Amino acid sequence: MPMKLHDMTQIMQDTARRGVGSRRWQRPVYEHFLPPCNQACPAGEDIQGWLAHAQAGAYEQAWRALVANNPMPAVHGRACYHPCESGCNRGALDESVSIHAVERFLGDEALKNGWAFETAPASGKKVLIVGAGPAGLSCAYHLARQGHAVEIRDAAAEPGGMMMHGIPAYRLPRAELQQEIARIVAMPGVTLTCGVKVDDLAKAEAEGGFDAVFVAVGAQLANHLNMPTGDGKRLVNAVSLLDDVSAQKKPQLGRVVAVVGGGNVAMDAARTAERLGARDVVIVFRYDQDHMERCRVRRRRPLLRALKSAG
Repeated sequence: MPMKLHDMTQIMQDTARRGVGSRRWQRPVYEHFLPPCNQACPAGEDIQGWLAHAQAGAYEQAWRALVANNPMPAVHGRACYHPCESGCNRGALDESVSIHAVERFLGDEALKNGWAFETAPASGKKVLIVGAGPAGLSCAYHLARQGHAVEIRDAAAEPGGMMMHGIPAYRLPRAELQQEIARIVAMPGVTLTCGVKVDDLAKAEAEGGFDAVFVAVGAQLANHLNMPTGDGKRLVNAVSLLDDVSAQKKPQLGRVVAVVGGGNVAMDAARTAERLGARDVVIVFRYDQDHMERCRVRRRRPLLRALKSAG
């Protein structure tokens, strides 16, 4: 005869207060958190995913996992300030994983081996992108992967935006940049037109029969300080300086140059000024050097003098 089961729950205790009887009163909830490296990545890459492939020696598979989010790893692996490494848990044990270097390696391997992007069948949709900088090129890439036709228009004579005109060539070599741009433009359905300025979005959309328009004009305007120049000293913004140098011009800055700011652009301007022949380059920053580090400054050699704020 089968044994009869009895509920042994103590009714009085079960109804008197929670957590005593056999009835559940709490429900577990699954919380999804990104790994710290992914959380810190400005490109939203699946870092631990493609790093696992790279560790296994599957470099093309690692590259394809990487470009699912970021189409320009050779550029990103050179110009990015890699906050992923600052967030890496390994740094608390010995040192952070060299994510930046591995990304650059995979990007260079793709250029060397001619790895191409995979695209979906044509969708019949057509999109206009205004601007051929990092945002416009990335948008074109992701749309082309889904099979949409894309036309990129840029007022400049060549694509690249601030990657071409704002980041010095010693940090971002132009050969790798141009190759990665060419790989995006070579995708089926992508066309690029430079030297064309779009003044009327509605007119351009209607005349071209576009289903959508993506505006990616970038951040080409520099911040201006209200500083008097009555003493005859020259005041130049860093964006214009870096643009002139990228265009093979040689701005005359003088023997002593003061750079106001403590971020990445300020560091690029200071190093560029020294390369242009300035005898003394001074960084003027309103906080101390610890705050400069928080501005994600990467100082590679002790050629600059930092002036601490008064007090």
